[in-house]
Amino acid sequence: MRMQSTAIWMAAWVSVLAACGGADDPGPGRGALLQNPPTRTFAASAPDLGAQLSGTPTGRELLALAGAPVCGVRVHSVEYATVGAKGEATNATAALMLPQGAGAACSGARPMLLYGHGTDPQRAYNQAEITDLTRPGAASGLQLAATFAAHGYIVVAPNYAGYDRSRLTYHPYLVADQQSKDMIDALAAARQALPLLAARDSGQLLLSGNSQGGHVALATQRALQAAGERVTASAPMSGPYALASYGEAIFLGRVPLGSTLFTPLLVTAYQQAYGNLYRQPDEVYAPRYAPFMATLLPADLPLATLWAQGRLPVSALFSSSAPAPGLEAITPPTTPAAQAPLFALGFGVDHLVTNAQRLAYLRDAGASPDGVVPAWTTGLPAAAPGHPMRQALKANDLRDWVPTRPTLLCGGQGDPTVFFGLNTGVLQTLWSAPSPAAMAPGLLSVLDVDAPVSGADDPFAGIKTGFALSKAAATAQGGAGAALALYHGVLVPPFCHLAARGFFERVLASGQ
Repeated sequence: MRMQSTAIWMAAWVSVLAACGGADDPGPGRGALLQNPPTRTFAASAPDLGAQLSGTPTGRELLALAGAPVCGVRVHSVEYATVGAKGEATNATAALMLPQGAGAACSGARPMLLYGHGTDPQRAYNQAEITDLTRPGAASGLQLAATFAAHGYIVVAPNYAGYDRSRLTYHPYLVADQQSKDMIDALAAARQALPLLAARDSGQLLLSGNSQGGHVALATQRALQAAGERVTASAPMSGPYALASYGEAIFLGRVPLGSTLFTPLLVTAYQQAYGNLYRQPDEVYAPRYAPFMATLLPADLPLATLWAQGRLPVSALFSSSAPAPGLEAITPPTTPAAQAPLFALGFGVDHLVTNAQRLAYLRDAGASPDGVVPAWTTGLPAAAPGHPMRQALKANDLRDWVPTRPTLLCGGQGDPTVFFGLNTGVLQTLWSAPSPAAMAPGLLSVLDVDAPVSGADDPFAGIKTGFALSKAAATAQGGAGAALALYHGVLVPPFCHLAARGFFERVLASGQ
């Protein structure tokens, strides 16, 4: 299935391929509902929603995968009080989706899904506006409405501080402390809104999110667990959980697709949170980009426009000239051969990050090695990183805890953006026996949608088969480059959403 608008900015890489806590002062009113009642942005009965989905190719694809709506759906835009990366008081918005209908699956107290969205470059991102798929956030919102709200789940989908109507001038990208607070604040505000909207939640809280949102969902689960708050189950998807090791891999030359978008978001967020990544932006960024990089993202313009205006390089994160003698073999890497073309896209003359910054990072990595990259030792981040970016990545890495509730980790082995083995695979190893940090038996499930069906009793056989067909269709239509560009943001999410829904249904039915 291909949700074309889910990640328009991801699809822009097709032509290229064809050749992540600050001060803890929450401020007054954290989690308060700021607009009472929340504005309704969409409403449709189950038949009407089905008819609307049937009216477009994108909707038909979603309908075929998610199934015919069981419930009608109302969507409201919730504005709430939260904090930024430095603990500064601010506001943010979320989509609140309510199932509607007289049936038992649609009425009464319903389970609540708190969902974190993936990376997006546009400040106007809003998952509550789902009728126009050209708008940032609309496709994500529509997937949630069709997959979850139309099947009986109350959905709370924060747009995050720094997006939509938030007055925060930056986005705290992958700042785990802030992003978990943002999610929890959105949940609190949504619960305040429910009585105003004649809705009730059952107290069963489910967590999920894709890409950046996978990291956010897991960070939120960690925060709620630490606070003694019950989470029924979680299903993070394709997230950069092992941030410190992921950073090592990138600076060693394994540059993922999308890195020129993620890097400025991350650097700006960590500069705001910790204040020590640079004194001037040109310490990190090449001269062409340094003057405006600190305030570039989230932007009022599409990513393709930023590329066309020369505000960001399309894919070259690093210089194609080695930062020091002896580093030519990783500028770019040529092994493994199958991934070498992808890594090569991350290097060029017109690059984003200076050689001096890359060299300083690599020297610090040599002095205090990571526990996974370049070789597995502890499975954990470096013990004593000195470089400020390495320190920030370690501070926001999610390997410092063990979930106590049912958790499904979903993603795809072929992901060119958030490497599956380096993130999901690392958590799977740490949280599985015989690791001393293993979760209790039966609590951890891991799904690689790109894996072959393991047998007649494979609970994810239909999802794996469907994903294989979807990837094959994308390849047939646009070539291997097109399928690779769509893999992370378009092809995988709907199948992981479906897996998450099935997983949640099993946990809820079991009474765990």
